[in-house]
Amino acid sequence: MGLIDAYRRKYAFGEDYGTSDYKFGPITLGERPEIIENRGYMPDTSSIMYRIVGGEVKRVVVGPEIPLYLEAREDLTERMIYPMRNGVVDKDDKKAWDVIYEITKYGLTRFKPRDPNFKGFYVTAALSVIAPKYMYEKIFDIHERIDEETKLVKAVTIIPQPLAVAIAHKKPTCVVLESGHGNTQICPISRYPIRRAIITLNRGGGDANVITAEILKDCGYGDLVHEEKLVRMVKERIGLVPRNLDEAIKRARNEPERFRAAFKIPGTKIVIDLGENSWMRFLIGEYAFNPSHEVFESFFKRGMPRPKDVKIGDRIISGMMDMADAIIEAVQRCPVELQPYLYRDILLSGGNFAWKVPPGMEDVAVNAAEKIRLMLEEKGIENVNVILTKDPQYSVWRGCIVYSVAVPDDYEWNWDRMEGWMKFR
Repeated sequence: MGLIDAYRRKYAFGEDYGTSDYKFGPITLGERPEIIENRGYMPDTSSIMYRIVGGEVKRVVVGPEIPLYLEAREDLTERMIYPMRNGVVDKDDKKAWDVIYEITKYGLTRFKPRDPNFKGFYVTAALSVIAPKYMYEKIFDIHERIDEETKLVKAVTIIPQPLAVAIAHKKPTCVVLESGHGNTQICPISRYPIRRAIITLNRGGGDANVITAEILKDCGYGDLVHEEKLVRMVKERIGLVPRNLDEAIKRARNEPERFRAAFKIPGTKIVIDLGENSWMRFLIGEYAFNPSHEVFESFFKRGMPRPKDVKIGDRIISGMMDMADAIIEAVQRCPVELQPYLYRDILLSGGNFAWKVPPGMEDVAVNAAEKIRLMLEEKGIENVNVILTKDPQYSVWRGCIVYSVAVPDDYEWNWDRMEGWMKFR
C-alpha cells in the first residue's frame, strides 16, 4: 500500500471540466493547474490552403493553436464548439464529445512522463453536480480510448465539482457555490452532496458576458460583440460588483471620471471607453448575482434573453432567482438541526466569483463573498461565514488532486454509489 501511495503522490492527475475552461495537470504542478478554454474549432479542411501548406489536417483544434485556424467572424458561430455551456452535454452531440475527447487527450499527453516506471496517471475528473449518468459513461469511454492509444491512464474516477471544492478546503459540512461560465451550482454538503437539496441556476459568467455585450452595443461598440473572447475580456476588465446597485449608479453618475471605464485591448488599436455610460459597469457584476433588479427590464424589453429556468427532477428553478434566495432554498431543504452548520461555512468557487475591487472603490464595490454576505443579511440570515476560496478558478482541480491521492487503490468503481476507480487494464 505504501508503494501505491508513493506512486499516486507522484502521478495523481486532476481534470476540471468547467463550462468555460478545462483545468488539468498532475500533482507536481503544485497550486495551479494548466488551463485552456473548454472549446474546439472545426476548420474547413476542404480549403485549398491545407493542400498548399501541407502538414497535419486537424478535424478538431483545441488549446492555444485555435487562433491560428480562425476564419471569418461569421464562421465562429458554426465552427467554434463550446461543449459544456450549462454543465450538461447532450448524449448524441457528436461534435461536443469530439471536442471533449480532444481537450482530454491534449491535457494528458502534455504531461507524459519519461519515467520508465510510469504505468499511467490516477485521474480524477470533476463534472457538474447535475451531470447525468451517461456523461459519466462517456467520460470513462474517452479515457479508455486515450489509454488504448497512449497508456497514460492507470485509473480514473469522477466526482461532482462542489464535492471537489469541499475536499480541497477540508470542509465536510458546508454549502458550496460553484459558479462557472454556464451555471451556478448551490450544493449543501454533509460528508457528501445532499442531492435533494441541490439548486442549479442556469446563470454564470456567460450571462455576465451577455449583459456586457448589450452595454457595448449601447455605447457604440456593436461590431465587437460577435467575438465572445473579446466580450469576456471587457467584462473582466471593467465589470464591478456593487455593494448596493442603486447607490453605485447614483455615485457613478455624480462622479463620472472616478468611475470611468476605459481600456485598450492588448495587441490592437481598439480602445473601449464607456464615457458617461461608465455607471453601467456595475450592471455587469450585479447581473451575475441578481438579474431580477428592475434596471435590467429595459434590456429584456429590447430582446436580451432572460436566464433560462432549469428543471431538476420535478422542480423548476428560475434562472432569475437571486443567489441569496437560492442559497436559502437549498439550505431549507436540509434537516433543521443541520441548517446552522451549513450557514457556518459557505464556500465560493469558480471563475464567476473572481471579481476584483479596484483600489479606491472599496466604498462602492465588493468582492463576491461580501456581496453574498450582504444579500443574505438583507434577507434576515445573519452570522454567516462566506469564504471566497483562494484562486477560486482552481479550487475544483485542487480537490481532484487530493481525491486522487486519498482514494484507496483497491476501491473499484461502483455505479450505485458513483464512487471508486475505473480501471481499463
